[in-house]
Amino acid sequence: MARKRLFPQSTSEWMKCAGATVVFDGVDAPTTQTFGLGLFEELTSAALDEIERFFLVRDAEVMHEVCPFAGATTLDLLCARGYRPFEISSVLYRAVELPAEKHADNIRVRVVGLDEAQLWSDINAKGWTHEHPEFENFVREAGVMLVVREGSPCFLAEVDGVPGAAGALIVHDGVALFGGAATAPEMRRRGLQAALLEVRMRYAAEHGCDLAMMVAEAGSNSQRNAERKGFRVAYTRLKWKLVK
Repeated sequence: MARKRLFPQSTSEWMKCAGATVVFDGVDAPTTQTFGLGLFEELTSAALDEIERFFLVRDAEVMHEVCPFAGATTLDLLCARGYRPFEISSVLYRAVELPAEKHADNIRVRVVGLDEAQLWSDINAKGWTHEHPEFENFVREAGVMLVVREGSPCFLAEVDGVPGAAGALIVHDGVALFGGAATAPEMRRRGLQAALLEVRMRYAAEHGCDLAMMVAEAGSNSQRNAERKGFRVAYTRLKWKLVK
């Protein structure tokens, strides 16, 4: 895994089971969960047994982020096994269009170089962990991985030369995934989020993307802000936790 290559002390592991990607990225990491459960193969009790063992032997909670396209049979099985939903997120999309320049003259947004991985990670962590300090180490490591990863340009927004916000973009096969942008608390309400969205949209258009997507907490200010920028909800997904 990328984390182990950059951080050899990492205990991260992953496997494939029943078409899903099963990830352990640390006991408390928000990415310790399954991805794609029930989408590519029918979920069975035997597969869930194997997945649950993977997490439990590592002292991690068992969690699955489930798309509604997994179908009612997947949800029925999760309910029967003692899972409960605890988080709802919206997957949003819009067509990529070349935007007009709108941000203030004193705001500059640029793609960072590999030698700025720590700077970008610091700003990103400052924004995200203000409300969630328990994720600081995870966010800092994930930030460095994003900067050095091929195909995920990372953007830094500055006001009068002072870095204040960070955002990522993952580009693949004509699709641009807008990673959650974060603004340092003292730099908020200065238009940095709008500038980051604008410049990343321009980058996506110039690099052949025709579809943009992002994820936000269902019903949140982030979702409403995205909808004001032309994004629409494709589907809502649930995150499930084993609670028995």
